[in-house]
Amino acid sequence: MNRVIHLLGLNHRTAGVDVRERYALSERREMAAELIQNTPALEALALSTCNRVELLFTAPDNSGARQAVVEYWAESCCGSVKELSPHLYHHAGMDAVSHVFTVASSLDSMVMGEPQILGQLKDAYREAVANKATGPIINRLLHRAFFTAKRVRTETGVAESAVSISYAAVELAKHIFGDLSGRTAMLVGAGEMAELAAAHLLSSGVTNVLIANRTFERAQELARQFRGDPVAFDDLFTRLHEADIVVSSTGAPSLVIRSKDVKNVLRKRRFRPMFFIDIAVPRDIDPDVNNLDNAYLYDIDDLEEVVEENKAQRQDEASKAKAIVAAETCAFSDWLTSLALNPTIKRLVDMAEQTGFREMEKTLKRLGDDSPETRQALETLVRSVALKILHEPISFLKRRTQEEGSAERFIDLVRRIFNMDDPEPPADAHAERRRGSPPPHIDCPLGHADEDD
Repeated sequence: MNRVIHLLGLNHRTAGVDVRERYALSERREMAAELIQNTPALEALALSTCNRVELLFTAPDNSGARQAVVEYWAESCCGSVKELSPHLYHHAGMDAVSHVFTVASSLDSMVMGEPQILGQLKDAYREAVANKATGPIINRLLHRAFFTAKRVRTETGVAESAVSISYAAVELAKHIFGDLSGRTAMLVGAGEMAELAAAHLLSSGVTNVLIANRTFERAQELARQFRGDPVAFDDLFTRLHEADIVVSSTGAPSLVIRSKDVKNVLRKRRFRPMFFIDIAVPRDIDPDVNNLDNAYLYDIDDLEEVVEENKAQRQDEASKAKAIVAAETCAFSDWLTSLALNPTIKRLVDMAEQTGFREMEKTLKRLGDDSPETRQALETLVRSVALKILHEPISFLKRRTQEEGSAERFIDLVRRIFNMDDPEPPADAHAERRRGSPPPHIDCPLGHADEDD
């Protein structure tokens, strides 16, 4: 099958938050469809989160698709290939499949086992399907990814011992303030990240939670859920001085909280410390806030240290999860091989039957018996003989294509032997034989032919 699975991406390990936010695709809902229209990609899916941006696509082999996708990605973000390329990783074939399964199972996340990535991957898949950007390979791949993630959750303890990014943010707040009892927190943004942060903050002793959101009804909804106080977004800076801890996670395309705003807020607080955690990409909070006295700002990349503390206890469970990913990758490889093999087998059987039917017609003419009963009996005989003769070659082909790296070679060999891709031989192919010449000599003495299987 002359189609390769590719995955191009950058994540928190390969690129800082400044690069990730420049090349984020969260606002480009039709990126997958755009790749199909503007590059050699045949199927595509775009995943963009605060920690990773990845493009999954299939393309014909040797089509130059990888470079074309990098160029289109850079151009669409008003960046450059020179800037983007050093931060990219590339997986192809089964390495790409294994990576997708690993990401879906949250084994490649900053916080191993956090459940958010699976939901984000499902959202990305829904968008790709809605934009008619997927096909049989990516459809199958994503469904198996979701199945693999479910196996990892139910058969290992990775998810049980996992923490979310929001939880890691709260742990970092404890390092700064110690006991959080009696503290007031403000959530800027009322999405899933904010909801998780609110739950963790309250369980850690925070007394009051203020929730500011552009859609005030959503802020009210979350405030009711956590017995907090909703804040209209226009009132953000009139209430910000009340917060000891600020967790910002909006989807805004530009800064929400600037250094000059925080300077005024600190005066109102008489310079009591404030702790800011920016878990949005693009960033919500001006990095210059960190230069202000008594203001402490941490972004996504700063959470890495907190995450590292939790990794050791999950290594045993992670090993089990990786074994599941490896098994599911092998199963997908078998399916992909069968996808390439099945057309060849069908073509082989069709050729044998068609040859038999042509000879059957000649026989019926000579016999002078063209009754339905005779015709049906001979058709059954032709199909039976064709399948019996091809049974061993087909079995051999299936065995050989299961060997790593052998599929394309043996499929190509069979297609060449049976002239499948050029079924009509030249008009003079058998001219010598028709004139009575002996068949060409084949130098293969008995007992010395190569044996295989």
